[in-house]
Amino acid sequence: MTNELTLFDRSPLGDLSLPNRVVMAPMTRVRAAAGGLATASMATYYAQRASAGLIVSEGVQPSLLGQSNPGTPGLHTAEQVASWLPVTQAVHANGGRIFAQLMHGGRVSHVETTGFQPAGPSAVPATGEVFTPSGPKPAPMPRALTTDEVPEQAASYAVAASNAIAAGFDGVELHGANGYLITQFLSSSANLRTDRYGGSISNRIRFAVEAAAGVADAIGGSRTGIRLSPGSGIWGADETDVPEMYTALLGELAKLDLAYVHLEATIGEEVLLDLRRAWPGTLIVNPAFPMGPVATDRAMADRWLGLGAELISFGRAFIANPDLVERLRLGLPIADHDQDTWYAGGDAGYLTYPTYRHAA
Repeated sequence: MTNELTLFDRSPLGDLSLPNRVVMAPMTRVRAAAGGLATASMATYYAQRASAGLIVSEGVQPSLLGQSNPGTPGLHTAEQVASWLPVTQAVHANGGRIFAQLMHGGRVSHVETTGFQPAGPSAVPATGEVFTPSGPKPAPMPRALTTDEVPEQAASYAVAASNAIAAGFDGVELHGANGYLITQFLSSSANLRTDRYGGSISNRIRFAVEAAAGVADAIGGSRTGIRLSPGSGIWGADETDVPEMYTALLGELAKLDLAYVHLEATIGEEVLLDLRRAWPGTLIVNPAFPMGPVATDRAMADRWLGLGAELISFGRAFIANPDLVERLRLGLPIADHDQDTWYAGGDAGYLTYPTYRHAA
């Protein structure tokens, strides 16, 4: 007899016990109300998907400066904290567990969105266009954070993490992936600093480690995760020495007894497997490249469980399949989503996808 893990086995995660190994990945849906407030529709959306072993919320800004896109929610005001309580209560009422993803956009932002010039490790703009209230615009020139300001931005994650727990979340995930602020510090193209936060590998990983350590100190390592996208180059945040840098980063993070590391398959499998071996704790893998042509499916999930991941995250499949876990369990068809409604606002393409309807 084999004793191989399946997606439907229970799994410990920090102090939680997950009923299955399917994670709903964080996905931007830009449905927040003015002031970065969570809404009743958001409560319904997440509650519909509470059969996931774990839900990781859309990116939530830890400060106004950290807001990347218009229409996204925050966790830095009392009103925002209060607005999230019905969301987390709805998820828990449906038997689910939910972490808040804390996302500081850094240079991937715009003055039209926040009222501030974006700030990052160095005065180097991101590549591509950013979303603004008046439509997509070229990524602006950020200002370089001073050495004294960098610890303040790292500490903003810890403040938001405490707010997340007050709002009823089970924990938080630091967004250390996809070209946002933590990745910008890791990047050899976005980070041209010559102080203790730039240059060597030990300096480039410092911001990520300080942010994670602050969160773990604030709410406990068992309620803290981090998402990483090694070598992804998203938003022009290119990285050198990827295997060495991420191995060093995981070594430092391992000292914090975090709940998990969430790796995106943004680099070759051999490197990912080396990182699996370097990380002693729980590993979530998202097998699909972010926004790439192929979305995670059951075969990819099973393969990565066999390669040593404890949990598998699914993104796009959850948009049109609120009952994704049962569809995977029973081999039912996976419904297609309408990409035009990803960021369209309103409930269409958000709350309107049904659970599977069995023939009479």
